[in-house]
Amino acid sequence: MIPYATVEEASMALGRNLTLLETLWFDYSATKSDYYLYCHNILFLFVIFSFVPLPLVFIELSRSTSDWFDRYKIQPKVKNSFSDIFRCYKDVMKMFILVVGPLQLVSYPSIQMIEIRSGLPLPSLMEIVAQLVVYFLVEDYTNYWIHRFFHSKWGYEKFHHVHHEYTAPIGYAAPYAHWAEVLLLGIPTFLGPAIAPGHMITFWLWIALRQIEAIETHSGYDFPWTLTKYIPFYGGAEYHDYHHYVGGQSQSNFASVFTYCDYIYGTDKGYRFQKKLLQQIKESSKKSNKQVNGGGKLD
Repeated sequence: MIPYATVEEASMALGRNLTLLETLWFDYSATKSDYYLYCHNILFLFVIFSFVPLPLVFIELSRSTSDWFDRYKIQPKVKNSFSDIFRCYKDVMKMFILVVGPLQLVSYPSIQMIEIRSGLPLPSLMEIVAQLVVYFLVEDYTNYWIHRFFHSKWGYEKFHHVHHEYTAPIGYAAPYAHWAEVLLLGIPTFLGPAIAPGHMITFWLWIALRQIEAIETHSGYDFPWTLTKYIPFYGGAEYHDYHHYVGGQSQSNFASVFTYCDYIYGTDKGYRFQKKLLQQIKESSKKSNKQVNGGGKLD
C-alpha cells in the first residue's frame, strides 16, 4: 500500500511531480492492500488462458472447411474438434480453481519475504526489461532440469504423461498437467523474482508474458510473422511441438523458452537430426522436380 494520502504528498516525498503512469498507479492502488494487488495474478491467469488462445481455436475449427491454414500447422494430419478443445479448456480451468488459485491465495508471505514492492516510484522501462530477461533466463534453466526429471521413467509414468496426452499440442494445453507437476513448476516461475525482486507491476508482467509464451509454444502452428522469431535462441512452437510429437520417449527439447540448454547438454540431437533430414528430403525433391521439368522441354 502506498504510504501517502494524496498525490501532492507523494510528489513532496519524491521531490518531483508524479508521471502520468505514477498518478494512474496512485489512483488505483493507494487504498488497496499489497495482498489485494498480488491476487490480481489469479484474474490475469483466468483472462489470459480464456482469451489469448481463442484466435488459435478459430483457426483450428476453420480447417474443417478450408485447408488454407494447413501450411502453418506443424502436424497437419491432426485436427481437433470443438468438443476436444472445450474439454481441454474445462480441465485447465478446473486446475486453476482447485490448485493454482488457492496456491496464489496462500503464497503471499513469500512475496513479502522477497520484498516485491508496490509503492512509488514506478520502475523505469529499462529496469522492467532487465528484470524480465533475468526471470525468463532463470525460469528456463530451472524448468529445463525439472522437465528432464519428469521424463525419467518414474516421473513420466507418475505425473508427466498427463501433459503428453496432447501429442499435437493446442494453446489451451499449455498448463494441462498433473496437479503435482503444476505445483513443482511454480518453483522456476517464482525463482527469478526471488533472485531479482522488483515492483508488483513487473511481477504482473512476468506472470502474464510467461503464460502467453507458453500458449504460443503449445499453439501447434508455426506462423512466419510471429515476432518471437526475432528473439535470440528462442525455441517457439515448432521446437516444442517436436517434443510432444515424440512423446514419452522424448529425450529432446526440454527447455521451456530458449534452446541453449538443450544445445549445451546435447538434448536437441534428435530434433536437429530430423530438421537436417527433412531439409535434405526437401532439397532432393526440388532437384528431382527441376530434372523432370527440364527433361520435358523440347529443343
